[in-house]
Amino acid sequence: MRHQVCIIGAGPSGLLLGQLLAKAGVDAVILEARSADYVLSRIRAGVLESGFVDLMREAGCAGRLEQEGLVHGGFSLAFDGRIERIDLQGLTGGKSVVVYGQTEVTRDLMEARAAIGAPIVYEAEDVALHDFDGSHPRVTYRKDGASHEIACDFIAGCDGFHGASRRSVPERAIASFERVYGFGWLGLLADVPPASEELIYARHMHGFALASMRSHTRSRYYIQVPLSDQVGDWPDDRFYDAFRRRLPDEVAERVVTGPSLEKSIAPLRSFVAEPLRFGRLFLAGDAGHIVPPTGAKGLNLAASDVHYLASGLIEHYAEGSDAGIDGYSARALARIWKAERFSWWMTSMLHLFPEAGGFSARMQLAELDYIATSKAAAITVAENYVGLPY
Repeated sequence: MRHQVCIIGAGPSGLLLGQLLAKAGVDAVILEARSADYVLSRIRAGVLESGFVDLMREAGCAGRLEQEGLVHGGFSLAFDGRIERIDLQGLTGGKSVVVYGQTEVTRDLMEARAAIGAPIVYEAEDVALHDFDGSHPRVTYRKDGASHEIACDFIAGCDGFHGASRRSVPERAIASFERVYGFGWLGLLADVPPASEELIYARHMHGFALASMRSHTRSRYYIQVPLSDQVGDWPDDRFYDAFRRRLPDEVAERVVTGPSLEKSIAPLRSFVAEPLRFGRLFLAGDAGHIVPPTGAKGLNLAASDVHYLASGLIEHYAEGSDAGIDGYSARALARIWKAERFSWWMTSMLHLFPEAGGFSARMQLAELDYIATSKAAAITVAENYVGLPY
């Protein structure tokens, strides 16, 4: 079997890359280790930058997003008993974000790929990458007990932090930069109306909280918890009590409780691998970097990788130029590190760090007050939150 590009991973980044390539006439196959149902069951981010929305339009997959997505022109920071709104549109010349769940993005991309009959293999076992340091890379896998091999020109590793793509790179050829935080986010999804029309990021003496949503009738709430906690330690009533306690009274009074549809604890980590190209293998999305979710950058950062990589591959086949793929790693990493900085900064400013002491707590409050009282500081937050240009 031969294809021009073999994409490893059928999450949003792999599916979006596949759709952009298909629209440009580039032949790509996608391999995914899990089932389609499993991929759709993953509950992830839901705040999309305008650049991501533009890519979905370019891919021809933005119809439902534009009908059902919630356009947000701002968000709020809650701290020290007060709540301060960041006017995204007013501070960035009219830019905004769209709340639309990653599960729905994935569903739209899956349906678009099925509609054009582009190849995708789910439950591909023992995926292995070969010879990507030469001119004839190969990918092997097993499906239903049979062995298969794909010959291709390029491999796109979009299979996440634990996937086979980055693990296939020799240790001497890759540098990793990482910070692991000593806490996680406990997230609860429930079919209840959101406590606020826009997101609220709360810094509290008992820990961080985030009031988010997926729609007008479905809420996604988070609280900071120790990594030693288990989901079973947090029945719904205990979660809602802790969540309310960390919000300003005026918001806490509006929290409607309801049975959780899903609860999970996600550890927080900052991670970057350099470079993102190894011969004819390219890493994109979580395969190459992880950000804490505080700045809503993970999915959006994967999309900017896809933008650079798709542009380079399309240029290669349409014009015979390798300028785009040769520059992919440097261009993507320049934006990645800025997003890493923003996510690290938001995390540092809003979370409880018990080991840091009272001085750190005072610095957090001073930083938040500065953002609330300085237009220049608020602009910095806003332009990073809506997304830096590609």
